[in-house]
Amino acid sequence: MHVVRRCVDIADLVSTAASRQAGVAFVSAQLRGLDREVLVRLADEEIAVVGVTPELPSADEATLRSLGVDVILSADALQSLNDAVEAAIRGSQQDAPAGERSVVADWQDAVAATRRRGRVLAVWGPTGAPGRSVIALGLTSELAALGAPTTIVDCDVYGGSIAQLLGLLDEASGLLAAARSANSGQLTAELLCHQARAVTPTMRVLTGLPRADRWVEVRPRGIRDILSVTRELSAFAVVDCGFSLELDEEISYDTAAPRRNGATLAALETADTVIVVGAADPVGLSRLVRALGELRDVVPHCSPVVVVNRMRAGLGWSRADIVDTLARAVGSSPVVFLPDDQAAVDAAVVHGRTLGEAAPNSKLTRALRSLAHDLSGVSASARPRRGPRLAARRQR
Repeated sequence: MHVVRRCVDIADLVSTAASRQAGVAFVSAQLRGLDREVLVRLADEEIAVVGVTPELPSADEATLRSLGVDVILSADALQSLNDAVEAAIRGSQQDAPAGERSVVADWQDAVAATRRRGRVLAVWGPTGAPGRSVIALGLTSELAALGAPTTIVDCDVYGGSIAQLLGLLDEASGLLAAARSANSGQLTAELLCHQARAVTPTMRVLTGLPRADRWVEVRPRGIRDILSVTRELSAFAVVDCGFSLELDEEISYDTAAPRRNGATLAALETADTVIVVGAADPVGLSRLVRALGELRDVVPHCSPVVVVNRMRAGLGWSRADIVDTLARAVGSSPVVFLPDDQAAVDAAVVHGRTLGEAAPNSKLTRALRSLAHDLSGVSASARPRRGPRLAARRQR
């Protein structure tokens, strides 16, 4: 072994790793700025990591393990140095970098992780405001009304609106707080429970970004960690995703630069079910067709549930016509139609309530309730319907 450089700070460490001068980095828990994002960048450069602590066990060891360092050596065990280096190199070769793992590996991990844990439902769609946020919130409300603990995560890095739809103040972003905790390796189900606001006994909201320019604080690895912990907290995690899947950042910048759409891609890759929302009009359907093709290229293992929103008789198209058009363009996928019910949406938004509370018997609410039953596997007659917050008020 040859010592290439003794790095003085994180910037020096990352730049040395990018130069590919070394194969192993020794890090201490006391290194200021060391977090999961730094470890991801080291893994991207194919640098194995060995943690070093004064003694074992110790608080420093626990910190390093929480950040994802598996091989840790005490300072008084230098005779094991060679074994530790070999173990770290083997581990880095067997495991793909966390930030650049293949979607197949992510999908296999997600399937294995959800056998006894909650499910992640990602609501995504093309640009043009087809109704992603309204559908995500309505679906969350209906799943929670079934008695299943459900959390909605506002992951739209371009313009999150879940807090506004519920009439919540969003100065303190739950998503940013959870991302910071995840990056430091401290995110737990108990902590996430405090960071996500309780709307009803079975529904929580992780509010989104207060300003769009703060997207740099939400990294793909953090989203994966947040959703992993959310599986422990809730039976269902509904993710409201941004519209863009472009990878232009990787072309225009160094690969270590932040990727604005990385959060959306991470949510789609982690999700058990992807719900693709499109508007039932000529422009909306053409965008939906292109979006489904783009999704298939980015997440090839995905079999989405297609939701055609704002369906109305005045278009002159039947449901069969739309299904045939989508099948010819992108192949067969389950298609769900939601009616155009602007009055119910307006009532919910104006009063800061969910559709189930503001318009429990509207056409759109009934359609979302049916979709929630289908996704959850619960019979539609298994539970009497009452607005979740109204029911809680009546009990009080």
